[in-house]
Amino acid sequence: MVEKLGLRERKKQRTRQALIEAAVRLFQDRGYDQVTVAEIADGAEVSPRTFFLHFQTKEDVLLANTDVRVDLALQAITERRPGERLPEVLVRAMDQMIVNAWDRDLSSGLAALRARLAASEPALQARLLQRYLTAQAVLAQALQRAFPSRLDTVTASALVGAMVGAVSASALTALQRGDGPDEVRNAMRQATALVARSVT
Repeated sequence: MVEKLGLRERKKQRTRQALIEAAVRLFQDRGYDQVTVAEIADGAEVSPRTFFLHFQTKEDVLLANTDVRVDLALQAITERRPGERLPEVLVRAMDQMIVNAWDRDLSSGLAALRARLAASEPALQARLLQRYLTAQAVLAQALQRAFPSRLDTVTASALVGAMVGAVSASALTALQRGDGPDEVRNAMRQATALVARSVT
């Protein structure tokens, strides 16, 4: 049974989403460098102080759902089903990330904007790399703990790196060629299946 969110948490999520939508709109209309945190806050009808309760920097708005994706993948790994094999766990973890979090980024335009800006904004590139490396380390540790007799730390890191790298690269390529959400999602799933087939 899905637990209902309290009023305060629902309001917090609405404010966060309003900030994301305002940032996406402003970045698309005026360009990333031209937009300030104060303008994003104003576009969402909140104060700059409220912005900073949700995000540390304007780069973080573009990475808004990263932590959600990582948490979903971690949950899929730690709640491994009895008898579930390594390739199946990897696919399910990635699919949780694709279905439950990427969908929001794809439909809102956040994923396409992030892909475009990541190619030209050094601060965003650095932030993305930091997030990827942290996420991969956390996921690799969880995977190694789930399959201790099968994986050492290096092998677990290699598997997670291959999977995350393949999914990210396929999404980026699909977004850059102008694919819609369904095509991007299919590209990511094809990448997941490709890597999973190499795991015996």
